[in-house]
Amino acid sequence: MTIYSGPVFDMARRQFGVIADYLEIPEAERDWLLQPKRAIAVSCPVRRDDGGVSVFQGYRVQHHLALGPTKGGTRFSASLDIGEVAALAVWMSWKCALAGLPYGGAKGGVAVDPYTLSRRELEGVSRRYMQEMIPFVGPQVDVMAPDMGTNEQVMAWFMDTYSMYRGSAVPEIVTGKPVELGGTLGRREATGRGLAFLVGRAMERMGIAPGGATAIVQGYGNVGGVAARALSERGLRVLGVSDHTAAYHDPGGLDIDAIDRHVAKTGFLAGYSTQSLIDPEALLTMPCDVLAPCAVERVVTHVNADQIKCRILAEGANGPTTPGADLVFEQRKTEMFVIPDILCNAGGVIVSYFEWVQDLQQYYWGESEVAEKLHLALERSLHNVETRAKRDGLSNRTAAMAIGVEKVRKAMQLRGLFP
Repeated sequence: MTIYSGPVFDMARRQFGVIADYLEIPEAERDWLLQPKRAIAVSCPVRRDDGGVSVFQGYRVQHHLALGPTKGGTRFSASLDIGEVAALAVWMSWKCALAGLPYGGAKGGVAVDPYTLSRRELEGVSRRYMQEMIPFVGPQVDVMAPDMGTNEQVMAWFMDTYSMYRGSAVPEIVTGKPVELGGTLGRREATGRGLAFLVGRAMERMGIAPGGATAIVQGYGNVGGVAARALSERGLRVLGVSDHTAAYHDPGGLDIDAIDRHVAKTGFLAGYSTQSLIDPEALLTMPCDVLAPCAVERVVTHVNADQIKCRILAEGANGPTTPGADLVFEQRKTEMFVIPDILCNAGGVIVSYFEWVQDLQQYYWGESEVAEKLHLALERSLHNVETRAKRDGLSNRTAAMAIGVEKVRKAMQLRGLFP
């Protein structure tokens, strides 16, 4: 029996099963490795602007603490449930281990649509959630970060709430906060820029020249918006972009400068244009060199996988490709370089680690130093994945997850069971 259910956790379980079979992990160890150490569910009552009270469900799942404190984002999403949160925590564990970070994976959030809240209501939800989490988090226990539906301001409210409880400023309780409060330069852009860096390396492997290459980016939030800009700066022509409000495609290339100005003004893509609108589902299957799904889980499935027409699949989102889609890709004869999510979007947690270290030391780095260290970490992880994949004849996803699972398993075995 388990409290974790739903399609996202089922997907994480299936992926782990593939890795466990490859690594020949005994059945007796599998639940120990996969099942989260701790899950917290809380109620977050908030007084609304009209005087009423709404109660929102909040969650936090900590997968393991064998390598250090847990680390993971906090998302505000109306459809959030404990199974989705648990799956994201599990993926974060493999991601941190692959990157060589001293963290276990965690994830959390509140089942609320942040776009329906006023700023005062959003602050109320944020502070109440952190207040409820105080017994279970800390700089050496669990460090939060932004995710879908949250941002630097929410992290500032988290930090202030925890700091008021402690009686002194504790910037290291969260990452992804404003630079003025101890955040690190380059953190907000880290995931998107890391994606673009890895795409550049994949293009070198594939012999694709940036000058004539094209890209489509699904999701235009903190990850996708930065990724589209970074890919454009590398010389790629961005043909399509989308978010939860609209999708656009232009064979001649979209004006990323104009799109960025529109999003900065309105907060979303809707209303940018009426001439290049496209069905969001169709956008994923349009021809391009680089396809970067940067929105939500399970968008590339067994249903549309055989219609994907890219040469590089750069997974900016967590879990955008289902195991069924991976099977379709394996059966296709066309060559595709997949940059799996636990590698492709690791830039955010890597720079979050840098931020945590700087806060603990109270010594801060310049943006160029942060970028240099990020690129070195990503280069090392990519090399390890490619070496493992070539050595054992594996897909990049299997190789990446195997490295992560092996490291966590070894740490858990060395520490043993208590008592």
